[in-house]
Amino acid sequence: MSVFTSDGVDISYTVEGEGDPILLVHGFASNAATNWKDTGWVGWLTGNGFRVVTFDNRGHGASGKFYEPDAYAGPAMAEDARRLLDHLDIARADVMGYSMGARIAAFLALAHPERVKRAIFAGLGANMIHGVGDPKPIADALLADDPATIADPNARGFRIFADSTRSDRAALAACIVASRDRVSGDELALLQMPVLVAVGTDDAIAGPAKPLADAIPGARALDIPGRDHMKAVGDRAFKDGVLAFLREQP
Repeated sequence: MSVFTSDGVDISYTVEGEGDPILLVHGFASNAATNWKDTGWVGWLTGNGFRVVTFDNRGHGASGKFYEPDAYAGPAMAEDARRLLDHLDIARADVMGYSMGARIAAFLALAHPERVKRAIFAGLGANMIHGVGDPKPIADALLADDPATIADPNARGFRIFADSTRSDRAALAACIVASRDRVSGDELALLQMPVLVAVGTDDAIAGPAKPLADAIPGARALDIPGRDHMKAVGDRAFKDGVLAFLREQP
C-alpha cells in the first residue's frame, strides 16, 4: 500500500486497474483488503474496466489511529476520501461504501457532489436515516479483557471480527462512538447523482434498502437475497447489480 497525509493523518491506499475511477470505502472494524480485495471486488471491478481506489479509513488497517471519538466524525472521515481523490488528481469518481463506508460516502456526496459521479450505498439502508442503535455495547466489547464475558451477541460479533482483522481495538472503540452519525432524509433529498442502495434481505443491522432509496430522488434499491450484514459483502448478486447500475447510468 501507498501512504499520503490527509490533514496530518497518514492514510494507506491502493490503486489497481485502468479505466474510469471508482473509490471504495470499507466498513467499521474492517480494512481495504478484507472488505474489497478478499471478497473479490477489486478483481471484479478491474476486470470490468475500472480503476479501483481503496484505502484504510482512519483508525483502521495501516492508517493513522486516534483514541478520542471527536477524530471519527463522519464528515471528517469523508474529507479523508476527498483528499485522497485530490492526491490522485481524480476530479470525479464513482464511490461505493459499505456499512460505515456507506455513511462516509453519503457525507462525501453531500459535501462535494461535484466529485461523486455515481454513489452506491451498501450494507446500510433505512438505518442511515434512523440510526443503528447504541454504540456503547460494541465499544465495551472491543475493550473487554476477556471476549467470553461479552453477553450481547451483536457486540460479540464485532469483537470477533475486530480480532480477526487484527485491529487496534481501542481506536475502534473511539470510532464506534462517533461514526454512527445519522444522515437526515432532508439532506439525502438534495442528492442529484445516480444512487444505488444495496442491502442483504437478512441484514438486521442495515435496515431495508427501499426506505433509504425512497428518500433520494431517482435512487434504486437492490436487495441481496438471503444475505446478512457480513455475508452480503462478497455476494455475486451484489456484484452483478452494482455492475449493471454502473453500466446503465450515464
